[in-house]
Amino acid sequence: MRIIGGKYKSRVLAEFPGEDVRPTSDRAKESLFNILALKIYGARVLDLFCGSGALGLECLSRGAKEVVFNDYSKESLAILKKNLTALKIPVGGEETKVQHADYLVCLEQARGQFDLIFLDPPYRFDYGEKALKKIAEKGLLSENGIAVYERDRPFEGDVAGLEKYDERRYGKAYLTFFRRG
Repeated sequence: MRIIGGKYKSRVLAEFPGEDVRPTSDRAKESLFNILALKIYGARVLDLFCGSGALGLECLSRGAKEVVFNDYSKESLAILKKNLTALKIPVGGEETKVQHADYLVCLEQARGQFDLIFLDPPYRFDYGEKALKKIAEKGLLSENGIAVYERDRPFEGDVAGLEKYDERRYGKAYLTFFRRG
């Protein structure tokens, strides 16, 4: 797993041992960041189920103003902190905030709006749909903000307050894009 573009391009990231954790593939990540290219510089980003932090770190590499990393797993946050240290990004500095919280608690306590929100929860749970509803309810997306939800199947249904405007498939992963409705 590596950073694809920006000032940390080609830097290899620490990842989880074994097969239990499924990081976003480099192919899907590259396509995702080509789609989001003009939205990243100066953006405020929430990496809600951050895992190793790969998506948020890619945003920092490409000039995001601030990334809030959140995960409930202490193991995930340890890998994230290892990656931040390797890239010489201060943990809890101006650019980063690292939180250890349940995703709904994180969203409930969030202040301000985000230009990008990444939702990459474990596939076996429906956390993403609940998170999207909370994002809409709390108005956490900025006027031109985008929420990207990764899962193992197409998104069915609607989320009040959000509009699904695009969906792409990369191998087993589906990336679904939402904006304010």
